[in-house]
Amino acid sequence: MKPSTPRIFQQRARGEKVNSTDFPNPTPILLATDLASTEVARLLQAYGIHDWKRADQNLQAMAGDPDTRKALARVLPFLLRGLSKTADPDQGLNEWERYVDSGIHRLQLFQYLANVPHILEVLGSVFGNSQAMAQTLIRDPLLVYWIEDDRVLVERRTRSKLLSTGQAMLDGVKSYEAKCEALRRLKRREMLRLGIRDLLGIATPSETYTTLSDLAAEVIQAAYELVDHDLQRQHGGWGSSSSRVGAKRIGFSVLAMGKLGGWELNYSSDVDLIYVFQASQQMTKAGKGQQALSGPEFFHALARELTNVLSASTSEGALFRVDLRLRPEGHVGSLACSVEDACHYYQTRGRTWERLAFLKAKPIAGDLRIGQSLIKKLEKFVYGTREEAPQVFTAIHALRSQMVSKITRRGELERNVKLGIGGIREIEFIVQSLQLRWGYQYPSIRDRQTLKSLMKLMKVGKLKIGVVKQLKESYLFLRNLENKIQMVHELQTHLLPAKTEEIAKSAIRMGFPKGETIKETAEYLLADYRGHTQTVHHLYQEIVKAGESS
Repeated sequence: MKPSTPRIFQQRARGEKVNSTDFPNPTPILLATDLASTEVARLLQAYGIHDWKRADQNLQAMAGDPDTRKALARVLPFLLRGLSKTADPDQGLNEWERYVDSGIHRLQLFQYLANVPHILEVLGSVFGNSQAMAQTLIRDPLLVYWIEDDRVLVERRTRSKLLSTGQAMLDGVKSYEAKCEALRRLKRREMLRLGIRDLLGIATPSETYTTLSDLAAEVIQAAYELVDHDLQRQHGGWGSSSSRVGAKRIGFSVLAMGKLGGWELNYSSDVDLIYVFQASQQMTKAGKGQQALSGPEFFHALARELTNVLSASTSEGALFRVDLRLRPEGHVGSLACSVEDACHYYQTRGRTWERLAFLKAKPIAGDLRIGQSLIKKLEKFVYGTREEAPQVFTAIHALRSQMVSKITRRGELERNVKLGIGGIREIEFIVQSLQLRWGYQYPSIRDRQTLKSLMKLMKVGKLKIGVVKQLKESYLFLRNLENKIQMVHELQTHLLPAKTEEIAKSAIRMGFPKGETIKETAEYLLADYRGHTQTVHHLYQEIVKAGESS
C-alpha cells in the first residue's frame, strides 16, 4: 500500500479546519478543580497517551501561574491533537515540557500559538517523532517564531536562498571562530526545516535528500573559503597570478563522493570527500609575520583544517562526520593528493569498488575545474573498454557477496535497509553495473543520481520501463524509511528496529495510519518493506547475478 501522510497534518499544512469532535475537550485537566484521576486518564488516553500520570505532571509543570495556565488551556486541544498522530505522544509531552522550560517566555509563547494553531501541529510532530529535532528547538527556543516568519511550511529552500542566507549569517560576525559557529547554526536550523517538511508530508523523499545535499555543498564551500582565507592570512597567498604558474593551475578542490556526490544525502550521512590539488613548489608570498609555505604544504594544511572545521563538535554542534577513506591509499594515504598522483594511483592500482566510487564523484568546493580535470582523466579507468566491460557483473557480484557475508554474521540480513537483501545497495549495484558495462558506449548514462540513471538506462534500451518503475518506487520507499529511522536521534543507522513497538513508530513517521493495535501498525510497514525488498532482490538476481554468465 502507498503510505499516506496523516490527515490532520495535511489539513493543517493547507490551512484547512480540523474536525474538533474527534477528541474530547481536555481543558478541564488544567482548569477544573478536584478532577477525578479516572477522568484525567480518560481524557489523556483519548489522545494516545499511555502514561497518563506522567503526562498530567508534564502539563501541570508547563502551566505555571494562573494567566499562563489559562493561555495553555486555550491551545491544549490543538497541542494534544498534534501529538496524537505522532509516533510517541508520551515522549512528545516530555519534550514539550523541556521546551517550555528552556527559557522562552511561556505566556507570550502560548498567546502566539493561539493565533497560529497550525504551528502547534508542527511542534507536536517534531516533539513526538524526533528527539534530535526537539533538541534543536530546546537549544534555540525562539526558532518557533522562525517557522512561521520564514515560511517553512510553504517554501522549499532553494540553493540560491541557502547561499544568501548563509552569507548573511557569516557577514553578521567577524572572527574566524564565530563564522565557523555561524555555519553550524545554519546547518542545524536548515536541518530542522527539512525535518518539519518531511514529517508533515510536504517534502517528497527526493526533495529531502536533494536539499540535504544542497545544504552540505554550500556549507562545505563556505567552510573552504573561511579556511583558505585564514591560511592565506597566516602564510600569504599566490599573488596576482594566484590561479596559474606557467600553463598549470594552482588550486585545491573538494570532491564529493558517495551519497553526497550523487546528491542523495541522508539526515545522518557521513560526507565522503576526496581532496585534490595542483601546485608547484612555488612558495606563498609571505609578508611580515607570515610563514611562507610551498604549494603542497599549503594545501595539506588546508585539508587538515577544513576537515577539523567540518567535523569538530562545539556548543553549537558539529557540521558533518567526514569520511576520507576513499582517497588514494585509504586511511594510510595523505589527506590531500595532487591530481597527478591521484591519476597514477587509480590507473595503476585502482580496484572495482573505486571505479564504482568515482561514478558519483562531483567537485563541490574550491577550484571546481581541478576536480573536474581529475574526473575527466579517470574516465577510462572508471568506464573501461569494450573488452573489459563484460567482466563488471562478476566483480560487482563478488563485492555484493562480501557485504552479504558480513551482515549475515551480524544478524542484519533481513533488517538492514541499506545493505540487506533487496536493500538500497542492490538498487545502486543494478544501476552501477549497467553503467560500467555500457558507459564506454553510451556516455549519456553516466549520471551520478540513481533515479536519473534509471531513466537514462531505459532510454538506451538497457532497462525496461516496468523495471524502472519498480526500482524507482522501491528506491524512494527505502530511502524514506532510512531517513525516518535516522531522524529520531540523528544517528547513522540503517537497521529496521527489532521490536514491534519501534517498527510501529517508524510506520507512523512514514505516514502509515495507526492500526487498532501496535502489531497492526507495524505490519503496514513490514508488508510494504517485504514487498519492495523481494522485488529489488529478484531484479538484482535477474540483472547482475545473471549478467555473470552472459
